[in-house]
Amino acid sequence: MENYGTLSSMVQQTTFDNGVRVVTQQVQGMHTISLGIWVANGARQEESATNGVAHFIEHLLFKGTDRRTAKQISQEIDSLGGVLNAFTGHEYVCYYAKSLSRFLPQVVDILSDMFINSAFPAEELEKERSVVLQEIKMRDDTPEEAIHDRFHLSFWQGHQLGRPILGTAETISGISRDTIIAHKNYWYRPGEIVIAAAGGVEHRQLVDLLAGVFAPLAPGATRQPPEKYRRPATGRVMELVERDLEQTLICLGTDGLAHNDPDRYALVVLNTILGGGMSSRLFQEIREKRGLAYSVYSYLSSYADAGALAIFAGTDRQRSCETVKIMLSEMARLRDERVDQDELNAAREQIKGKILMSLEASDSYMSRLARSYLYFDRYQPLEEVMAGFDAVDSDDLQQLAGRLFQDASLNIQVMGKVDRSCFTDKKQFISL
Repeated sequence: MENYGTLSSMVQQTTFDNGVRVVTQQVQGMHTISLGIWVANGARQEESATNGVAHFIEHLLFKGTDRRTAKQISQEIDSLGGVLNAFTGHEYVCYYAKSLSRFLPQVVDILSDMFINSAFPAEELEKERSVVLQEIKMRDDTPEEAIHDRFHLSFWQGHQLGRPILGTAETISGISRDTIIAHKNYWYRPGEIVIAAAGGVEHRQLVDLLAGVFAPLAPGATRQPPEKYRRPATGRVMELVERDLEQTLICLGTDGLAHNDPDRYALVVLNTILGGGMSSRLFQEIREKRGLAYSVYSYLSSYADAGALAIFAGTDRQRSCETVKIMLSEMARLRDERVDQDELNAAREQIKGKILMSLEASDSYMSRLARSYLYFDRYQPLEEVMAGFDAVDSDDLQQLAGRLFQDASLNIQVMGKVDRSCFTDKKQFISL
């Protein structure tokens, strides 16, 4: 096995008494540092009436503190040649900055001030509410995004995992400043916080910089992991949405796996073979051989206790039925036939190569480090991950496909000019 020791070494952890975890990975030869403050909850912790509040808070933390206006925050990070951004998922929120390593003290000061001391000025809040509402409209006006939202909303059957991270126009319009502040004060407690840094970072220096700001925070309520979710079996689902589009869009999905499932490595390999790149079966069959679609791919959504595998393609109305039948046929082929060794080896090397190439940047190291602690409560050495992919064999893939690719868990969304002569009898048509 290859030696990845130099890429997996120099990981250190310190936990403050209140539960805040600081994890670092020093990468020799890197002149940049990426620092992320991660909160181990996101849209999954929202009530239906406040759907979108976690993402709204993410926007508002850039809008000023007692010490800095929104403009000053932008000016300070720009003056360092740095990058400042954030993102929200269903199970976490991350605020991060990237800069030259020598600017670490300034970056810590800016990021921690935003995270802890945001003032939520009323005027800025209302302006940002308008910005988020425009973001929602942009999402709804983008058919490819809209059909994925419809798929997840239907697939997760009203559970928080299916709700849009941005929220809806109705929920965002109705969220008050008091609700926003209460949500942040409750969920941004120390036990939920992982501060991750990677690149040219000295662990002790970062801990010293953070200690004065994060160590004094009151612990807050004890962390309660979300109740484990098991998606109920409701049988095959087909939903058709007529929209005046040039293409007919298709999103078809089935059950996936949780982040820590023992078969997670096999699932990544399975997805890569199915629709994970230009050499994948779906791309070759649907685009290269038949010219049915420009965009066709499959992807995974994995959470702490559940997951989904979805396939997307955009095609002509007259050939949409043919396209769906190919999707189902390729899924059935993975379930019923062994993958040959050459195809398996190629998929493995594709995955491993992408992982290694991503580690050219400190922000990739930082994200990988943080997610490892969020989902596994420890660091996963690169050797362990690569060994997990190396251990996958053809029997693993076929057994997993048999476990996941079942008629009863299929969900299909069709949007655009719908071919009613094809998509009428779902019980006859959706079949593996």
